[in-house]
Amino acid sequence: MIHLVHKFLHRYVNKLWYSSPSIGNLLLLPFSVIYQFVILTRKYIYQKYFLSSTQINAPVIVVGNITVGGTGKTPFVIWLVEFLIQKGYRPGIISRGYGGKGAIYPLQVQLDSDVTIVGDEAVLLKRRTSCPVVISPNRIQALQYLKKNTNCNIVVSDDGLQHYKLPRQIEIVIVDGERMFGNEYCLPAGPLREPMSRLETVDFIIINGGEHFSFEDKNVFPMKLSQKDFYNIVTPELKGTYEDFLSQPIHVVAGIGNPERFFQSLIQQGMSIQAHEFPDHYVYKENDLNFHHDKECRIIMTEKDAVKCESFADYRYWCARVDAQLTEDLEVALLQKLKTLLGN
Repeated sequence: MIHLVHKFLHRYVNKLWYSSPSIGNLLLLPFSVIYQFVILTRKYIYQKYFLSSTQINAPVIVVGNITVGGTGKTPFVIWLVEFLIQKGYRPGIISRGYGGKGAIYPLQVQLDSDVTIVGDEAVLLKRRTSCPVVISPNRIQALQYLKKNTNCNIVVSDDGLQHYKLPRQIEIVIVDGERMFGNEYCLPAGPLREPMSRLETVDFIIINGGEHFSFEDKNVFPMKLSQKDFYNIVTPELKGTYEDFLSQPIHVVAGIGNPERFFQSLIQQGMSIQAHEFPDHYVYKENDLNFHHDKECRIIMTEKDAVKCESFADYRYWCARVDAQLTEDLEVALLQKLKTLLGN
């Protein structure tokens, strides 16, 4: 019942935020003005009086967004960390640990960490990158713990763009190339966490699904998400391709910020799917995915969802592996920025 209510609200809010202005937007605009005033005042106070003086002798790269909902941030963070490793850096990741309910922070994530404690994204980041991952609602604590207990020499913050107290040398914003900024109103009348003017102060803007855009601005770069293969959750060594799933209807599960993008990516490959949308960071129970009328039908889900279903998954459960593809221009710009920061 909860996820059905969420599905209804999600669709209503999307219609409100990502369509032409309506009476609903106008009614919420006064609250958006108040929200914008509060967020800008808070930012000013933090930057002027309380900006952290934490010294860690390592660049901090913050990857975030200015809109609510999924933009492809996690795949980009994975790409970024793998890129940094290839270039000889020793990256570590800090994160809020969304969806986790740990009792003690900061907490270093392990390959076998309990998803209910550290969160789905943290486990996924650890498994995909194998680098140190530390979570805490207080990112300063996570940052200090990471530097004290690991040998990393560069830090990637998964989200935290609006965590103004966190020191950072590079800011990267991920934008959904299909939905962009909606009606460009701040919450609650629109999807913006911060005003559009915030983009003028960041170092790089990454457009996810940006093949329809002109990238003439020197700090704007395209990103594509590719789903090359699938693996069985019970037996990860067992792989599959799109062709393996075309012969019968498939149940597709997504508890992410923008599930429709995932659903459409499978449909465009010719799959016949029954889509099941759940809240972002939803903690699944076996009964949630017990589709009684299709006991033999295979179930496909995202990597974020898969890490939460391993304890009860059977042979029907498959995961779609997603990789981010970025341009060489971005690689060059990132390296140049880092060399400038490090003085080499």
